[in-house]
Amino acid sequence: MVTRLISANSSELIKMNGADLVQSIKASEGRTVLSENVVFTPAPDGITTSEIAAAMGADLILLNALDVLHPQIFGLETADPSQTINQLKKLTGRPIGVNLEPVDQEAAMESSKIEIPVGRTATAETMQAAEKLGFNFVCFTGNPGTGVTNKMITQAIKTAKKHFTGMIIAGKMHSAGVDEPIADKDSINEFIAAGADVILLPAVGTVPGFSQEKLTSLTSFVHERGKLVMSTIGTSQEASGKDTVREIALATKICGVDIQHIGDAGWGTISPLETIFELSKTIRGLNHTISRMARSINR
Repeated sequence: MVTRLISANSSELIKMNGADLVQSIKASEGRTVLSENVVFTPAPDGITTSEIAAAMGADLILLNALDVLHPQIFGLETADPSQTINQLKKLTGRPIGVNLEPVDQEAAMESSKIEIPVGRTATAETMQAAEKLGFNFVCFTGNPGTGVTNKMITQAIKTAKKHFTGMIIAGKMHSAGVDEPIADKDSINEFIAAGADVILLPAVGTVPGFSQEKLTSLTSFVHERGKLVMSTIGTSQEASGKDTVREIALATKICGVDIQHIGDAGWGTISPLETIFELSKTIRGLNHTISRMARSINR
């Protein structure tokens, strides 16, 4: 049996396979913090945004806008690009994941479409690359305006099951520019049937009309099918101040989610640091927050 994630040392965390990570998160009973970080903008003093997020109490790190075919992270230099993610795991002592976007070229857009590099999209090639790079998990979702659809997320999950051994997170934080329901039971059923381990749902109050009642209902629906839920603050409200983040976090925890995500829109690269701390403190108290912040990555 694995150690629960909120009590695990770095030596345990970075070696977890997909099944271990899922069980470790489940055992933490809604007290897991995931920080999403953009990789292409320098952080202060030449370090990575991931190191900053880890220092503020994040248990899991999700990289956004990384081209897995040409992996480059500001603040991390390595002579061998194939070791980029292994090096980041050593620096942070955290499991590392990556966003891969299942773009639908035929999507009915409600805003202008943004084209992204092939290395950021969800294909068999990029999933094989993510496996070789050593990612602990992948997240199939969409950045604003990229044209990601639930149909293509389902297809991406099926492809990942053939090429990737880590944990699979799937769902939409917001519309991603597409005119379709962000989250409903039909799409969730399809994600689960395809093989997703964690269903991504917006946190309470982050998209219009996404109420506490709706998140509770969908979270129960997922749990009844034996899967986990990650709520997301992916609509720039991570930069709304610690009082807003605290309110979102507490309302969302009441709904029963397993992981709480906080996005990267603070400085355009990572959440304001006090909001990562506030989210962590709200959903698990000061003792577990300080333990994660202070626990040496050499343990």
